[in-house]
Amino acid sequence: MLALDAMGGDKAPDMVIKGANLARVRHPNVKFKIFGDKNKIELLLKKFKRLSSVCTVYHSDEHVEDDIRPSQALRKRRNSGMSLAIEAVRNGDAHGVVSAGNTGALMALSKLTLRTLPGVSRPAMVSVFPTEKGECVMLDLGANIDCDSVALVQFAMMGEVFARNVLGIKRPTVGLLNIGSEELKGNEVIRQAAAMLRDSDIPIQFNGFVEGNDIPAGTVDVVVTDGFSGNIALKTAEGVAKLYVEYMRSAFRRGLMSRLGFLLARPALRVIKDRLDPRAYNGGTFLGLNGVAVKSHGGTDHKGFANALSVAIDMIEHDVNPKIIDELNKLKLDGVTAIAKAAV
Repeated sequence: MLALDAMGGDKAPDMVIKGANLARVRHPNVKFKIFGDKNKIELLLKKFKRLSSVCTVYHSDEHVEDDIRPSQALRKRRNSGMSLAIEAVRNGDAHGVVSAGNTGALMALSKLTLRTLPGVSRPAMVSVFPTEKGECVMLDLGANIDCDSVALVQFAMMGEVFARNVLGIKRPTVGLLNIGSEELKGNEVIRQAAAMLRDSDIPIQFNGFVEGNDIPAGTVDVVVTDGFSGNIALKTAEGVAKLYVEYMRSAFRRGLMSRLGFLLARPALRVIKDRLDPRAYNGGTFLGLNGVAVKSHGGTDHKGFANALSVAIDMIEHDVNPKIIDELNKLKLDGVTAIAKAAV
């Protein structure tokens, strides 16, 4: 059972309902609790009878605007569709929540309502990136602007668990995003985190520092950073992908021979387009919460939203949260904290 914020996103609720219908085809056993404007939602559901049979709609007059501050959402939008969907997870009425709405508000409401897992100080947003070698996991992508070394170590542990269980990588390699691969590069926080990962008994394969160009190269399976750098890297990658596609379109429009070349290259270009399509990687999970919460890109369409729903389903089916708790119990966080204090 998934709880959906039907009113979040640029093209909501149409995009949400169509995305849910596509996800229903991919995952025949999934059911939905949909929160938002009941009249609009039920009007759309009339077009999808099979989807309607696995949905329950809950009305809400309130909506979390894109420009509202997280603190305002906490005070003034507690009866919004987003908030009610999160509460459904807390109350055990749904296994996860998915929203394409305001990221900061979703993070604040989720953290307040669901709380963090035992041993986790901060949740992190994680997503999957395409690489030359396949895929890699990256976190944090914007949930935490400033992070201390302990938080980065926790992100490394959670990202490693995610890569193992969702991507199926038996022994993921982990790297800390830095301005250079040398041990002396970077600020004190990231150097302390590296020391903790190298010198403690944390059961992960730490490969040291990685740079921005190592992300698409697939140098490591898990890239760990703070939310400030992570979000910049994410938006830059999305922008470069769009620029590349636009350059290709422009090149094939230049003349008759270019157009003929396009016809011959169309099958290969379709493969490239599909590989770079951001919709295929849509859906950032807030790892570390006591419940599954997934953020969809606000500007995506129904195909992208369906992929965000698949991310939530994967998290649930692979029991990622219980496995994170097990790993952090093995880690014995107090010991890691002591290492951090000793390094100061």
